[in-house]
Amino acid sequence: MKEKWRLGTFLLIMFIAIVITGCSTKKDVSTKQNNGDTASHDGGTLVIARLSDAENLDHHFMSTINAASVTHGKIYEGLVGRDKNAEIKPLLAENWKQVDDLTWEFYHKKDVKFHDGTTFNAEAVKATFDRLLDPAVGSPRAVVFKMVKEVKVVDEFTVQFILSEPFSPLLSILASHEGGIISPKAIEKFGKKSINEPNGTGPFVFESWTPGQEIVFTKNKEYWGPKAKVDKVVFKVVPEETTRISMLEAGEAHIAEPLSVPMMSSVEASSAVEVYRSEGFGTEYIGFNVQKEPFNDVRVRKAISHAVEMDSIIKGVYNNVGKKANSLLGSKVFGYHADMKAYEYNLNEAKKLLAEAGYPDGFETTLKTMDSKERINMAEVLQSQLKGIGVKVNIQVLEYGTFVEQANNGDSEIFILSWRNATGDADYNQYNLFHTNSHGASGNTFFYSNKEVDSLIEAARKEKDPNKRIELYAQSQELEMEEAVYIPVRVIENLAAVAKNIQGFAISPSGYLEINDVSIQ
Repeated sequence: MKEKWRLGTFLLIMFIAIVITGCSTKKDVSTKQNNGDTASHDGGTLVIARLSDAENLDHHFMSTINAASVTHGKIYEGLVGRDKNAEIKPLLAENWKQVDDLTWEFYHKKDVKFHDGTTFNAEAVKATFDRLLDPAVGSPRAVVFKMVKEVKVVDEFTVQFILSEPFSPLLSILASHEGGIISPKAIEKFGKKSINEPNGTGPFVFESWTPGQEIVFTKNKEYWGPKAKVDKVVFKVVPEETTRISMLEAGEAHIAEPLSVPMMSSVEASSAVEVYRSEGFGTEYIGFNVQKEPFNDVRVRKAISHAVEMDSIIKGVYNNVGKKANSLLGSKVFGYHADMKAYEYNLNEAKKLLAEAGYPDGFETTLKTMDSKERINMAEVLQSQLKGIGVKVNIQVLEYGTFVEQANNGDSEIFILSWRNATGDADYNQYNLFHTNSHGASGNTFFYSNKEVDSLIEAARKEKDPNKRIELYAQSQELEMEEAVYIPVRVIENLAAVAKNIQGFAISPSGYLEINDVSIQ
């Protein structure tokens, strides 16, 4: 009997062990190598569930940080970058100097190769910027480097940027995604067409893009700098936020972004997922197409501005996440005008202005927004508030890419949008959003033109004295507010849901996803 009992106990233990072993084969993206084997702390596949797909993978044709946040610093790198404190740091350029007002010289690293094996050198830098600035290419981002007259090769690893006019914030633009250096072979292959197989020098290599579904990168084992800690990154397009969070809970994804304010409490209550928060450079705003009736009348724009009770939106829609804005510049951006005042809530003044403009009984308009919970909620609050002055608002919710395309094309009247500010310098905001040359995809979806504002922005670009630049930007912001081109909403706070077994993730103030140091524990 004793031997039978021992045998029975042994068989029971073996059965339990088999069951446990069987359970342990359950799929877990945090512990799988590319070949399906168990990974160590470094390695594995990082899965990021995102609201929207990138509209483009070519930095010369991107119009949103949503797209740039996928490739910037991962596939493509610039001559300079930003450190964790948002300070300019050397990247593909070891050092540089400003030779004179119109000449900047950069000295490049000598041990860098593109993903296709091509050597990174001065010719590659020239090829990238020649393509960007070629009118035949038609890049909407060319306007950002409009001041570059020529990129001149000095020797194999030295290049000069010859400017047509002084441009103080050059380094801040070179550190943004527009400054990413592209392989000459990719430029030769795609020519004037959009490059849908990105090829740069970064820590990840492009593997595939299935539009509307996913983008896949793999670790660059030959990377010149510190290697990425994960073997693969998959950016999955998952429009429904509850599904994105469920994927994190189930171990099917590690990061879900963006995270909406209404979902924050659910994530905070989770034992497996936590909320990531950081203040950004950018702002959210309500914009007017100033060329469309009735918003071509400044009195109408001022009336709408007076009719919006922003405190209730910040509290009710955003639960006080992100500070109330007084400008389209975030408070951390160089050139921010702290003393500027937005329009006060005043229904009587709003009604008076509408009557003066010829709309005593109000009018009907369409407000367009992207398909995110906060934007839809805000649109509904605006719809309710503007009834108070007789304005009937029809809300049109669009998929992100379609929304951006329509706003860029001027197919809008009033809209809810954000500007992330990729550089942390007021120029990126002011020139792109308000200068006459930036109408459409470059950023000025207000289709606003003001010669005095143009002159102030241009003067600030040339001015070397930081204090004088701040004064010039204060003047331009005051004029833009006087003409009620937009209604500031809030300074953006970057939000994401992150699995607790993820370390090293961040979102830069510009809105770029920082994943090069991410590890899966």
